[in-house]
Amino acid sequence: MVFNSLQFFIFFPVVTILYFLLPHKFRWFMLLAASCIFYMAFIPIYILVLAALIIIDYSAGIWIAKSQGKRKKFFLMISILSTCLVLFIFKYFNFFNANLGHAAQFLHWNYPVSALTLLLPIGLSFHTFQSLSYVIEVYRGNQKVEKNFGIYALYVMFYPQLVAGPIERPQHLLHQFYEKHSFDYQRVTDGLKLMAWGMFKKIVIADRLVAFVDPVYNNPHDYSGVSLIVATVFFAFQIYCDFSGYSDIAIGSAQVMGFKLMDNFNRPYFAKSISEFWKRWHISLSTWFRDYVYISLGGNRVSKPRWYYNLFVTFLISGLWHGANWTYIAWGALNGFYMIFSIWTYDLRKNIVHKIGLEKYPVIHKYIRVAITFSLVCVGWIFFRARNIHDALYILTHLFSGVGSFILNAVTNLSSLNQGKSILGALYIGQDKPDFFIAVSLICFMEFIHLLQRHNNIRHMLCKKPVWARWAVYYCLIYAIILLGQFGEKQFIYFQF
Repeated sequence: MVFNSLQFFIFFPVVTILYFLLPHKFRWFMLLAASCIFYMAFIPIYILVLAALIIIDYSAGIWIAKSQGKRKKFFLMISILSTCLVLFIFKYFNFFNANLGHAAQFLHWNYPVSALTLLLPIGLSFHTFQSLSYVIEVYRGNQKVEKNFGIYALYVMFYPQLVAGPIERPQHLLHQFYEKHSFDYQRVTDGLKLMAWGMFKKIVIADRLVAFVDPVYNNPHDYSGVSLIVATVFFAFQIYCDFSGYSDIAIGSAQVMGFKLMDNFNRPYFAKSISEFWKRWHISLSTWFRDYVYISLGGNRVSKPRWYYNLFVTFLISGLWHGANWTYIAWGALNGFYMIFSIWTYDLRKNIVHKIGLEKYPVIHKYIRVAITFSLVCVGWIFFRARNIHDALYILTHLFSGVGSFILNAVTNLSSLNQGKSILGALYIGQDKPDFFIAVSLICFMEFIHLLQRHNNIRHMLCKKPVWARWAVYYCLIYAIILLGQFGEKQFIYFQF
């Protein structure tokens, strides 16, 4: 079941109404049952995989809590290895198997191992990491062991964030299932507003941009220059609107019932550095890798070469987490390089800014940094979106092919109808001119809203406005979704992870 489906528009109000009607002691069971139904709407049999993960880590948590010393660490390692083994079999076995086969073929060795014909369970990486965070926090003594198997199962399976996060920590979410949440009009309406905004970003913006991105990235050798740039920039906003839209709906639907999930995005394309970008993008995953991988490797409390190593390995693993493809590994490695290069050149860049006097113009300096950061992020998205390394390298090396002549032709020949259509055709990537301008306008509108939210949440801002002004905004948002939405239950991008 996806959030942008008719089924969910029935499922959500039914589950929410039942939640408030039922006595508090029965609510967790109803939510667990509803979460099972939500997950089984994809591939029912894979509920058994999720059940196996829950049983493994629930049992490990109890054993860890009862143990000391090496025995305690042993149970932690059993839990991590068992959980990661399930993830490896479904997500990574065929990737490593295929690469071993290619290596064996190159060395003229016989390699008889066949590929597995298994579909990847929806959101396996997300609930695997949420489950692992529980056993690690129990091991570290930051979380009391959960003895109620049903409550623990609900922690892993809570339907709003089951498929694509946010990846919660046990100390933030588990206790909320024991709390009684009464109906609160302000909280409920705030949650619904956030859900509507998430739907707007997904259905109206992200799904509209698909028409510009997919033709180019599915057949990149048919395009060059401006078309590649437009498709790459549009993909940056497509993946943001798609994933942050999901997070908004997840956080909003949980808020309606009284649960607070962590924020997952904070205007990432306004970041002034790559480091800041990763503090604003997919925050629940970034902090997961920070807390459980980067810090465990030693973080920045080591020698500088080791610090660089820790950063690079963390981003490399993050890339592999996203998918079993060399493109994701390259994407992770590139972001690791960005981080190391920014540290290495910090003093040099600071001196350059001082010598050219740019520090005297902080606003200009800020937006130059934002533009550079966004450009670097977009280069990374090329590897993330491309089907393979060969396509990614073609796109990267042909981004500026013919851009100079495109600009010259645009200036000198725009008055000619045929030349103008040819130029615009490259810009619009074969789509209708109105669709292109609608897409650009929607992106600008969203970023304008983000600017308004620099110092205050727009939902709180709206609460201070008169009733007629608030409802005018709500109606406009609803009508925009109905009139401009691209309906068809398109999957969310991060479902594949």
